[in-house]
Amino acid sequence: MKIRTLITDDHKVVRQGLRGFLELDPTLEVVGEASNGEEAVKMAKVLRPDVVLMDLLMPVMDGIEATREIRREVPEVEVVALTSVLEDASVTAAIRAGAIGYLLKTTDADELCDAIRSAASGQVRLAPEAAARLMREVRAPENPEALTERETEVLRLIARGLANREIAGELSIDEATVKSHVHHILSKLNVRSRTQAALYAVRVGLLTTEEIGEESR
Repeated sequence: MKIRTLITDDHKVVRQGLRGFLELDPTLEVVGEASNGEEAVKMAKVLRPDVVLMDLLMPVMDGIEATREIRREVPEVEVVALTSVLEDASVTAAIRAGAIGYLLKTTDADELCDAIRSAASGQVRLAPEAAARLMREVRAPENPEALTERETEVLRLIARGLANREIAGELSIDEATVKSHVHHILSKLNVRSRTQAALYAVRVGLLTTEEIGEESR
């Protein structure tokens, strides 16, 4: 099964460029293009792609609000934020909105394709140069509920970029149990995405920013 991808960017030439090299990858299928966030939300509801590539700075509805809407309306669809402005506060807002990944538009084609595959598997993927900035901008959740020892192990593996199936193999437990742990972790930390949980893991010293998503690279 190919990974169904929706491209969102307000510049046609960017969308065409993205489509051009994504379609060279036999594991990916571009199912549509949206020119703004509003279109992306509507198309995500109809097309149900596996992954949405989301520009952040767009007219009508920006990528942050679109990410929030998609994650609320079709939570099975993962969103990877793509931006050219590392310093923009909207980058961190995209993570709060539920994006599982954040990459710069300078990312090369192979890395972007890998990031899409990672996102489809539920793996966190952040540009290394962005992780430290995100750490400064994304505040830790207030008064998080304490995690169990097992939940802490699962959180560390989430942050390293492992998918649920891989976490199950690493800990010798079944995938359904991993899904239950992930649900409890997000609830206890009061965060909306695995990416936010990964950033929390760095804040409390479970791993470094350089280790975020390392297993999915």
